[in-house]
Amino acid sequence: MDAFYASVEQRDFPELQGKPVAVGSASVRGVVTTASYEARKFGIRSAMPSVTAKRLCPDLIFTPPRFDVYQKVSKQIRQIFLEYTDLVEPLSLDEAFLDVTHNKKNMPSATLIAKEIKLKIKEKTGLTASAGISINKFLAKIASDIKKPDGLFLIPPEKAVSFTENLAIENFFGVGKKTAQKMHEMGIRNGFDLKQFSEVDLVSHFGKVGKYYYLIARAQDDREVNPHRIRKSLGAENTFSNDLMDMMEVRKKLGFILEILFKRMKHSNTSGKTLTIKVKYADFQQITRSITKHEWISEKDQIRSIYEELLQNINIRNGIRLLGLTLSNLNHEIEKNDRGYLPSQLTLDF
Repeated sequence: MDAFYASVEQRDFPELQGKPVAVGSASVRGVVTTASYEARKFGIRSAMPSVTAKRLCPDLIFTPPRFDVYQKVSKQIRQIFLEYTDLVEPLSLDEAFLDVTHNKKNMPSATLIAKEIKLKIKEKTGLTASAGISINKFLAKIASDIKKPDGLFLIPPEKAVSFTENLAIENFFGVGKKTAQKMHEMGIRNGFDLKQFSEVDLVSHFGKVGKYYYLIARAQDDREVNPHRIRKSLGAENTFSNDLMDMMEVRKKLGFILEILFKRMKHSNTSGKTLTIKVKYADFQQITRSITKHEWISEKDQIRSIYEELLQNINIRNGIRLLGLTLSNLNHEIEKNDRGYLPSQLTLDF
């Protein structure tokens, strides 16, 4: 979806249409969750401090997030996807992969399906979506970002390799800023440059993910669209309007964060074996500390006991601006997909 949260706000509040809008808090410690395209023209992006955003655009309008509304709209869109295929893999509330190789309407063209879905989304929600179409997840994801907003872009099979060779390394899905910088230092500027390195070389420089880089440099991505994608962790965190300066206050705030985490655990019917505490200091330095247990962590008292143990190795320093708790090594029953046909040949990413 295009600037999803901000677009929902502009849809529901006509006075915001055509204006620079940021979903988030305007407070000193606030962060932009999503920015409208009018705001993006000023360089405003998600995760940007609100103070910086306001400096870039003094007329920026902040609106608080309404996640219950966004979830409702997301479900409406998901129902549209399911009219065409059951192979829908959500990435977030506003993004999903669709495998339409064998679609319910027996339509011969993924491009026609994408156009039809975009039209239905507009009719049902009043919002625009952008679609990327190609032979695998990697290319479909990149294609979806090329003509935003309200875009549609196809990378056909015969152009997959040449497209990837000419793609700037910064635009590779799965290559972050730090990795791109390291690649630049290695003389890698685009997909063609990346192809000059062997799999062994890339693994030696980047670890296990080097194998992924080796494959995508060749436009290869065999990951199937998985409607039962397994969640790897559950977490909750909070950024505070004032730095926490004593351990008593830290424990109080962790108690509130624990309540949120535990609610999510119950909702997901999930337990785990690893608990991680995340601390970001006033100077933006960040640390994490973890403990893994042999038994399942499923009760509040267990979590509280573990984070109390972790706190023994954490100091206040110059104040704490953010705290978080994450449960991982989750207990899942993996659902198997036994449809019996070959991996997807057409994938859409909205």
